[in-house]
Amino acid sequence: MYLIVGLGNPGARYCYTRHNIGFRVADRISQAYGIPMGREKFNAVYGRGLIHDRDVILAKPQSYMNMSGPPTRQLAGYFKIDASNLLVIHDDIDFPFGKIKSKMKGGHGGHNGLRSLVQVFGSGDFARIRIGIGRPETKEEVTDYVLGRFDQEQENLLNEVILRAQDAVEAFISAKVG
Repeated sequence: MYLIVGLGNPGARYCYTRHNIGFRVADRISQAYGIPMGREKFNAVYGRGLIHDRDVILAKPQSYMNMSGPPTRQLAGYFKIDASNLLVIHDDIDFPFGKIKSKMKGGHGGHNGLRSLVQVFGSGDFARIRIGIGRPETKEEVTDYVLGRFDQEQENLLNEVILRAQDAVEAFISAKVG
């Protein structure tokens, strides 16, 4: 079984922010594979279904980004999912908008959601899909930037970015199957 976690912040206020790209990818996967995200446990919304005939839990922690670790750890423990079968989808300010990179393990790189996950799992030995949101072009504070919305040009391209992130999730599952 696999645990796929999209990172973001709960609530309508944050729905379309850069920081919530992980939630948006999780929502797309939910639609594409018919995985209803209606269950709630451990301060997370989740659903269970199949991707490439593999059992997956698809989740969105509802504890705000900087506390994503505890709900994710509790779900992993409840479903007996090892960190090696955890995939985290998150925004990455260090990549230009739209760049997607898979990484099998690593540190938190200053990302508060990853920092929380590394802390509760005791290491960064879990996979992640990093989705570039770019850096602010002005002297805007990083917090304001990640909690801001994509500009119109980016929003027009976002559907393609989300589809490529979904492809990366599918590639992760396929690689684990093979």
